[in-house]
Amino acid sequence: MTEDTQNSALPGQASLELQPVDAPSAAAGDVVAAGVVDAVAEVVTDSPAAADGEPAPVADTAPAAAESVTAEPSAPELVPADAEAAAAVVADTAADSVPAEPVAEVAPAPEVPRVRFSELPVPDAILKAVDDLGFEYCTPIQGRVLRFTLAGHDAIGRAQTGTGKTAAFLVTVIADLLKNPPQEERFVGEPRALVLAPTRELALQIAKDAEGLGKYAGLKVVTLVGGMDYEKQRRQLNDTPVDIVVATPGRLIDFANKQELYLDQVELLVIDEADRMLDMGFIPDVKRIVRLTPPKSHRQTLLFSATFTRDVLNLASQWTFCPVTVEIEPETVTTETVDQKVYIVTTEEKIPLLYNLITQHKLERVMVFANRRDQTRRLTDVLKAHNLSCALLSGDVPQEKRVKTLDNFKAGKISVLVATDVAGRGIHVDGVSHVVNFTLPEQPDDYVHRIGRTGRAGASGTSISFACEDDGHLIPSLEAAIGRKLECIHPPAELLAPVPEVTVVHGASGAEPAPRRPRSGGGGRRGGGGRR
Repeated sequence: MTEDTQNSALPGQASLELQPVDAPSAAAGDVVAAGVVDAVAEVVTDSPAAADGEPAPVADTAPAAAESVTAEPSAPELVPADAEAAAAVVADTAADSVPAEPVAEVAPAPEVPRVRFSELPVPDAILKAVDDLGFEYCTPIQGRVLRFTLAGHDAIGRAQTGTGKTAAFLVTVIADLLKNPPQEERFVGEPRALVLAPTRELALQIAKDAEGLGKYAGLKVVTLVGGMDYEKQRRQLNDTPVDIVVATPGRLIDFANKQELYLDQVELLVIDEADRMLDMGFIPDVKRIVRLTPPKSHRQTLLFSATFTRDVLNLASQWTFCPVTVEIEPETVTTETVDQKVYIVTTEEKIPLLYNLITQHKLERVMVFANRRDQTRRLTDVLKAHNLSCALLSGDVPQEKRVKTLDNFKAGKISVLVATDVAGRGIHVDGVSHVVNFTLPEQPDDYVHRIGRTGRAGASGTSISFACEDDGHLIPSLEAAIGRKLECIHPPAELLAPVPEVTVVHGASGAEPAPRRPRSGGGGRRGGGGRR
């Protein structure tokens, strides 16, 4: 990045960390801005550790930098050009301040003025695409992280689902590729940017968002995910030089092993949902992929995660170079725009309750979550037998059908989408009015992500969870995780009315049946019988 790019200022705050301060000024004004200059210098200048080629400790320097940026909006006025001016500013400030409580003067992070996309140093092609999408202001995560990533810094970001972190890293990637066109001849199979996602649905969503934000950028985006036509993806990859590859780890390694893909020219690496990567066991694959890219000092790396565990931070320290850490802490874990309630029922009452909720309230766009694939298959078959517009989204459904199902749900052709937690993360569908937890999730994080499918972008939504004798014990852990009590009530009598009796045809959901265990005695193999 150029020096002009690094010194581009956002209104009221960006010049804080990018204002050049010469050595005499710093020496004469050690107390300037209550140490803010020193704190920010750890992020935007080379620390002693960085000079030796080692990244600064993630847990120490990066959080301090992020805190100083949001806590001192007036700091740009406290960084004068020379030592005499610094002394004058310190004297004036000291006369008006309260020495015993200096922190009381600091404005809280939520009061920082909103940032317009037009105020950021992004190319006109991105601004035009953003305008087409109907956005004017950055979300908090975008407004805070883009100031650094657009200047070329590595970043570690944590934010609640649905807060716009996907757009944050995509704007960074597209802007950098446009500002720094390739100087040498390009070859097929050599992407300039790589985005890794843990699930196929999330990867497809990211690629779709990249197409929207890069509408006028002229960049080629290719998606490499498992469960879809390998040859078709290979042709897309090798047709013309590709700029951005969005991929799941397994399929990406398949292409790399077959030498259809080379990552030695990657300029930007994005790792999304790092905590989910850990949960799903993808980290060995991701480590192998990262080793195929240039050294971290020669690429820009952005890592995003919904949670910051010790393992996530350890990985971040390995993969990023002197990163900035940006954390967006919501007032509550779950959004205030979602009305949450729990219906206490028996196992037998769950099906009538769901049917009556959908039919009596005439719900037109609802997502129903269950924990296991067999539960979602049976539930989908029951709803279809009662002539409800319903479809299944789980790992049992072939990938091509999953994509078509999601598109139909977004288009309003399907009213009820029954899903496992594979759809709980990264699926952005506008207008989802209700989320129903047919079974309570065993992991509190899954509850947060499930209900995050409604109440998006400031709209209101409703989350209704069914709790019975099998899963009611999970309620306290959910309440502890979200920091609030859930409204637990018995459903109205009319919602427990018997459903019409119909013949349920199992397999109507379109899911592939689970494989059966071989019968004992045959061993499942020709000529075999004993245990191996």
